[in-house]
Amino acid sequence: MKLDIIISADDIKNEKVKDKTVVVIDILRATSVIITAINNGCTQVIPTLTVEEALKIANKDRSSCVLGGERNAVKIGGFDFSNSPLEYKDKLIKGKKLVMTTTNGTRAIKRSVLAKNILIGAMINASAVSKKVIELNNDVVIVNSGTYGQFSIDDFACSGYILNCILKLKEDVELADIAKTALYIYKQNDKIKDFIKHANHYKKLKQLHLEDDLNYCCKKDIIDLVPEYKNGIIGVFKDEEYKKIC
Repeated sequence: MKLDIIISADDIKNEKVKDKTVVVIDILRATSVIITAINNGCTQVIPTLTVEEALKIANKDRSSCVLGGERNAVKIGGFDFSNSPLEYKDKLIKGKKLVMTTTNGTRAIKRSVLAKNILIGAMINASAVSKKVIELNNDVVIVNSGTYGQFSIDDFACSGYILNCILKLKEDVELADIAKTALYIYKQNDKIKDFIKHANHYKKLKQLHLEDDLNYCCKKDIIDLVPEYKNGIIGVFKDEEYKKIC
């Protein structure tokens, strides 16, 4: 099993992800939202690239769909939720479809479509992701969503933690140089929140008084599920449900 990292959504190339298992991470905050929403009973998440596409899908059935997301870390006008995972409480999201668009995370998901599997990862489900990639037994590329097409410390540190979890379960893996670097950085800075406070996006969220989001997104392994993206939908599906989607 080979393990590699792509450092931002803008750096995704088809040949790098084709037929691989891709783990998309955007810990601040898109993938943390997706994982939390599904854990709290959301039936599926539909990621879109544009606000207009999200509105078009949700407006077909507003009784069963909710809108969530952000632009430049701020809630989109007319949407039900922002990009704060703490808003997606079970009493509000259970049984609903979430149509979602974000600046970085949903773009990284959409640009990874040639992968064999697309898993949704973050700090909050890193151990579960590690078990899943080992079960799939395929070469792995961890896609950092990044920030506005640029490298982000937060996603890179999360990559290192996921790699650390994988290596605890499976030793016979081959790490690309960038994966070795992420692993090294995590091991030197395993208190994630103390390390990623230097990230520009972390600072922006703090300026917006989103400290509770930051604290939540930096927690390790509080959720034991791994959402997957397949045919335009993110969920945790049984085999027969996948067949229906196909």
